[in-house]
Amino acid sequence: MDGLAVVAALAILVIVTMAKGVRTVPQGYKHIVQRLGKYHVTLNPGLNFIIPYIDDVAYKLTTKDIVLDIPSQEVITEDNAVIIANAVAYINIVSPEKAVYGVENYTLAIQNLVQTALRSIIGEMALDSALSSRDQIKAKLKAAISDDIADWGITLKTVEIQDINPSMTMQQAMEEQAAAERQRRAAVTKAEGEKQAAILEADGRLEASRRDAQAQVVLAKASGAAISVVSEAVGDKDLPVLYLLGEKYADALIELSNSNNAKTVILPADLPQALRGMLNKV
Repeated sequence: MDGLAVVAALAILVIVTMAKGVRTVPQGYKHIVQRLGKYHVTLNPGLNFIIPYIDDVAYKLTTKDIVLDIPSQEVITEDNAVIIANAVAYINIVSPEKAVYGVENYTLAIQNLVQTALRSIIGEMALDSALSSRDQIKAKLKAAISDDIADWGITLKTVEIQDINPSMTMQQAMEEQAAAERQRRAAVTKAEGEKQAAILEADGRLEASRRDAQAQVVLAKASGAAISVVSEAVGDKDLPVLYLLGEKYADALIELSNSNNAKTVILPADLPQALRGMLNKV
């Protein structure tokens, strides 16, 4: 009975030993094997054999691309503006042994490295340039950290700027500045409109004055011509002239009598003599 128990224990020990000596690595992963606490070998995908109780699988790393989310942070630009920026990095582990033995925590290290480089790059740019130069920031950021993480056996596939926006305080200041600029432009536009309207009105008055002057000249010439014609027709006879003046005088009296301001109309006692006096003065 005791012998059977020993045989069973030995069989279990053999099975466990064989299980410890056989390692299956799935596709997309690599396993780091330590022998007595020291790096020994990297197991590739597939069936692998190690020495039981001496070798140990210490780390299991993926060889697929890893997406690292870089937390948002406040960054001060060259012109002392505060903006909020974050990014996302795509990395690939090409040397798993360097990734686990070269740095304590490669994900945290890369996140801090990207944040530091991002602050440095944006800090050398003005606010307007930083907000409109994502591709330029991306290129500088990739060049700044690629060599550093290569020492850890990691390749930076790409890095993208997710968000880069002014802080809430800066946004309020920019909105107020934009509103003030719109008001200034509206005031300038209104002033220009009023100026153009005044110029057009003055031009209209000037043109009307010119036309009135021209009309007066034409009327004066017509009156002169009419007087010349009348003078030639009348000659030394004053009766027709008295008749015409009397007719104009009568019309003027009628208009004066119809006026609301007319209170008293004085007629000369000797109308023909008055007309002759006016004619002699002329």
